[in-house]
Amino acid sequence: MSKTTVLSPTTWNSWIPKWRGAIAFLTLTLLAGLLPAAARQSATSPATIPATTARPAAAKAKPAKHSTAVRRRVRRVRHIAARRRTVVYHAVGHHRVVRHARVRVAARRTVIRRRYVRHYVRPARYYPARLNPTAGDFTAFDDPVVRRAAVAALGPYYGSVVALDPNNGRILSIVNQKLAFSSGFEPCSTIKPVIALAALQQGLITGRTMLRVGRYESLDLTEAIAHSNNEFFAELGQRLGFDVVSRYAHMLGLGEPAGWGIREEQSGTFPSAPPPAYRGGIGKMTSFGESIRITPLQLAAMMSVFANGGSLYYLQYPRTQEQVKDFAPRLKRRIDLGPHEEDIREGMLGAVEFGTARESYTPDGEMVYAKTGTCTDETRGGEIGWFVSYASPDVLRNHPQIVLVVLLRRYGYHVSGPEAAHIGGRIYRQLYLQNFFSAENGGTAGSSLASR
Repeated sequence: MSKTTVLSPTTWNSWIPKWRGAIAFLTLTLLAGLLPAAARQSATSPATIPATTARPAAAKAKPAKHSTAVRRRVRRVRHIAARRRTVVYHAVGHHRVVRHARVRVAARRTVIRRRYVRHYVRPARYYPARLNPTAGDFTAFDDPVVRRAAVAALGPYYGSVVALDPNNGRILSIVNQKLAFSSGFEPCSTIKPVIALAALQQGLITGRTMLRVGRYESLDLTEAIAHSNNEFFAELGQRLGFDVVSRYAHMLGLGEPAGWGIREEQSGTFPSAPPPAYRGGIGKMTSFGESIRITPLQLAAMMSVFANGGSLYYLQYPRTQEQVKDFAPRLKRRIDLGPHEEDIREGMLGAVEFGTARESYTPDGEMVYAKTGTCTDETRGGEIGWFVSYASPDVLRNHPQIVLVVLLRRYGYHVSGPEAAHIGGRIYRQLYLQNFFSAENGGTAGSSLASR
């Protein structure tokens, strides 16, 4: 008995070559996708309804898709914006103006002050302090104007303020002398001007050299100082090496006493070898100040070098009538900054204009050049906030008038470099209101102390 062969669809399809079946499938799919919706609707609608009277249901409008050219332009603009180094200036509660960081310093200062930016000035925020920062201070021969402004600005924060005249090394006032005369703290990012000077004088970079700090971001020295970029200075530390970093740090007064005849002062420490690799190595030393201990007096002496053009004075703190009468500047050494001081100064001005120290900006006051620092002190424990700065009446730094160092320690509350800059800005604004910088007062506190 013979069997009847039944051709199933699978058997039938197997007779057609595979490539023909694939082509047929793709052709039908394409035709089905291109078939107009109106034709499909008219084909399925009843023949008795005229085409002119048919009212299709209103369909939900779909958002129009951008063309390939538009999408390509959007991607290009985003790519350019990611590579372009822009600076966002903060206004009251939101970003107001975006300007490029390569604007010249003088022009940028004028434009920012007169037309564009309204800097946000944070209202005073007081935290309950566990310790009185002024307890035990000897203030008989401090400058009274500077002392009152510093104490009022510090409030119950636990910290220290050191103010000095950069033209002769005379200390004008020290708030919380016990903390200022301690064994030292980690300098955090305030070490970066030292590294910048070393890299410039060693020829590793110029003021406009771009270093890659991220996948789509490169910075020059001005922006790296202004925004306190750690990757930038870690790379410089790796290129410089420990010996060069140590030489420049000691040249600027680190690891040695900054004062003359100040019995309570301690010298801080600078290590004889870089930190081990598990603690970040030389890169973390040059970006965070790892393994370095610096006092507020040393930091003030270091900043006075950039303020006065290269003179490192012994700091003197007269505390008797005879010391006030016999005061005379004592030069420790002269440091040749060369043409590179303008590059460092531009970065510190950028920190005040649009960087980490922008809360110290004084719209009607003097030109302020500053650097902030924020880190955790691994030796003493707790957070640290630094603000080191100097004020000058003009861009050319012809007459630096005061060097100001603010140190904040954490006692149960968060502190940072911007917090210290906020206190420094309050001091500068109060000094301006008290006519501290006026020509009648001689431009510095020397006149107010000379009569005492």
